[in-house]
Amino acid sequence: MPLALLALAIGAFGIGTTEFAVMGLLPDMAAGFGISIPLAGYATTIYALGVVVGAPLMTALGTRFTRKQMLMLLMGLFIVGNLLTGVAPNFWIMLAGRVVAAFTHGAFFGIGALVAADLVAPQKRATAISLMFSGLTIANVVGVPAGTMLSQQFGWRTTFYAITALGLIGLLGIVKLVPAQRARAAAPMGSELAVFRNPQVGLAMLMTILGFGGVFAAVTYLASMMTEVTGFASSSVIWLTAVFGLGMVIGNLVSGRFTDRAMMPMLYVSLTGLALSLAAFTFTAHDKLGATITIALIGTFGFATVPPLQKRVMDQAASAPTLASAGNIAAFNFGNALAAWLGGIVIASGLGYTAPNWVGALMTVAALAVAIFASALERRQKERGSVVAAGGPVTAVDEPVPAVQN
Repeated sequence: MPLALLALAIGAFGIGTTEFAVMGLLPDMAAGFGISIPLAGYATTIYALGVVVGAPLMTALGTRFTRKQMLMLLMGLFIVGNLLTGVAPNFWIMLAGRVVAAFTHGAFFGIGALVAADLVAPQKRATAISLMFSGLTIANVVGVPAGTMLSQQFGWRTTFYAITALGLIGLLGIVKLVPAQRARAAAPMGSELAVFRNPQVGLAMLMTILGFGGVFAAVTYLASMMTEVTGFASSSVIWLTAVFGLGMVIGNLVSGRFTDRAMMPMLYVSLTGLALSLAAFTFTAHDKLGATITIALIGTFGFATVPPLQKRVMDQAASAPTLASAGNIAAFNFGNALAAWLGGIVIASGLGYTAPNWVGALMTVAALAVAIFASALERRQKERGSVVAAGGPVTAVDEPVPAVQN
């Protein structure tokens, strides 16, 4: 695989660390600013919202740049955002730093996925995408626990200084390793926006919102579930998070290989396994060994959905994939926020800390239903196109849309 994938993976590692590490830093951040933990939690919420808004916005603003230039710009903003977070004299400036960092998230993964796919042969594109996303999964195994330990030893600001250094390494890697590209056409945004008229693009993004979002219904409340229901000590949450991250690494790499061979079957298998794992977590959460195994399975099946979901959007938006690819990253984060909100509602209603698992399971089942419907609709469209072709000349509507290199 090309070394440029390593540069993309390092950038993904830094972004994944800054997104998830806050969960382990909240007590220190709250104490440092003299605020409550719920208020400090806005450091997570504002980041997710920043991704949702920033993904399409940054992609639209970058239409006149090459993909390499955009990746360099995004990593530069990532460095500024995390440095601002680390040096922030008050809570509100810290939130501003989180917003700046979040604005780079969706566009980086969206554009990075396209660059990764272009670096390899067509039959290896899903594998290349999964290798780039491996940086995000490894962040949960290494970056998040390391960030928590740095915070405990040297203060929470040190964690963001370390993330800033990761950003610098990622930027240098992109400059040196990612191939240079020709500048894009001056006005491609019309074609980029036009792909959203394709119902398959919307269905693919709905799968993303419901499918991976189901993971966060459970994981958002993992610490409370493990301490209050399972009986783990609070210190055990760090290694339980690492178990979840290890599952993510395995699911991502395995799924990348199988997605290249059979994308939709891989999506069906991963969504089914995720739904069953989330439903089972309601019961296994009462046993330490059972809970640990289930956490690993949720991580495995959860991130196994990512390569096929991302590739599905890229395939359906093949004529102008940049905005759709970044938009799908925003869909991941919108699903995360939605699932966490729904999980909080069922807990507040008195159903207990395991109730979010059912929310996640139902969301994932809904994603599976959408996937089956989208696949059936696609088959009917192809059959209708074949009938038209057999009866006479194929119209422009029935011809495959040629890919445009952005």
